[in-house]
Amino acid sequence: MRRPLNLEAARCQPLWEAVYLALRSAIVRGDLPPGQRLAEQQLAEELGASRTPVREALRRLALEGFVVLVPRRGAYVAELSFKDMNDVFELRTALEGLAAALAAERITEEEITALEQAVADLAEAVDEGVTQRVVGIDTNFHALIYTASRNRRLIQIVANLSDQIQSFRMRSLAAPGRLKDTLNEHRRLVAAIARRDAALARKAAEEHIQRAEVSLLKARQEAEAEGRSEIRGGCGGSGGSGQHEKAPGSEPGTV
Repeated sequence: MRRPLNLEAARCQPLWEAVYLALRSAIVRGDLPPGQRLAEQQLAEELGASRTPVREALRRLALEGFVVLVPRRGAYVAELSFKDMNDVFELRTALEGLAAALAAERITEEEITALEQAVADLAEAVDEGVTQRVVGIDTNFHALIYTASRNRRLIQIVANLSDQIQSFRMRSLAAPGRLKDTLNEHRRLVAAIARRDAALARKAAEEHIQRAEVSLLKARQEAEAEGRSEIRGGCGGSGGSGQHEKAPGSEPGTV
């Protein structure tokens, strides 16, 4: 059962923007999975808003590619194609590799200690099997490396991809066996950075992202082979049935 939508984190925003932020966060977290139908009336009731701000929020999400508006059918959470996923992972592989190489050259001893502590925390979370905690630690781990790169432009580019990266991170880590693999890959990456071996750190970071992609794509292919459109099972929750057949010519932004 997914967590309920709420506007608590965005009360200082205009209502439509608060609704937009709540829906976008739910999509990124996976609470509203790909293929989920987004019924305006049900969303409005759950969020305690009228249909107008919900409609405006859905239009903005459609422009950003998070939602597909299908004529005469309504709004659905967008499903990324294999090409979309591959494009993002190609970018992330390059960015993570560069960040790790720069970090190996520029990181402080205090930051190395922070990375080592993050790996220790990750090991504990993996043993506990708490995926949500693993995601948070993993996110912080990579943020530490970006900061240690001392490259503000790189950090800005990564920030622009943050929503898609976070969505993929959550789905990849949920794949069977991925948690322990991630822990071992992090250990190798930290060891390379601590040795200040830029070439080895770049290689370790690139391999980490490539393996995450393989894991995610394999899980998605297996799910589709079983007649499902996403790693998670059926799409329950707000708006009715989860699956939908994409209408011919439908695209983000279509009204």
